[in-house]
Amino acid sequence: MALKMKNEIGVITVSEELIATIAGYAAMENYGIIGMCARSATDAFVELFGGDSLQKGVKIEKINDSEVDITLHIALQYGVSLPAVAENTKKNVKYRVEDMTGVPVRNVNIFVESIRVN
Repeated sequence: MALKMKNEIGVITVSEELIATIAGYAAMENYGIIGMCARSATDAFVELFGGDSLQKGVKIEKINDSEVDITLHIALQYGVSLPAVAENTKKNVKYRVEDMTGVPVRNVNIFVESIRVN
């Protein structure tokens, strides 16, 4: 899946992988998030063999020709405020993806898969 944006000069194509990588970096910038969790068998396979990818735990859904929803599967540090971390993460991911790609983000959904002591 790729998003295409047309302007007066030509067409810009933004890949799902790029958006997922940016969203992964933006999520990991937030205090309290200590990792991304596998969301598919492929993610688990990469994790099993020691690969580290910021796309792990990120799902991008194309809503229409120019808008996306982002779903994050994260691991939180024990003792942090879940609502505060989730709200900050949503805002940061939305801002970073829109600022860096120009692709509008409709929703950022967060699933807390685990809580760990760091």
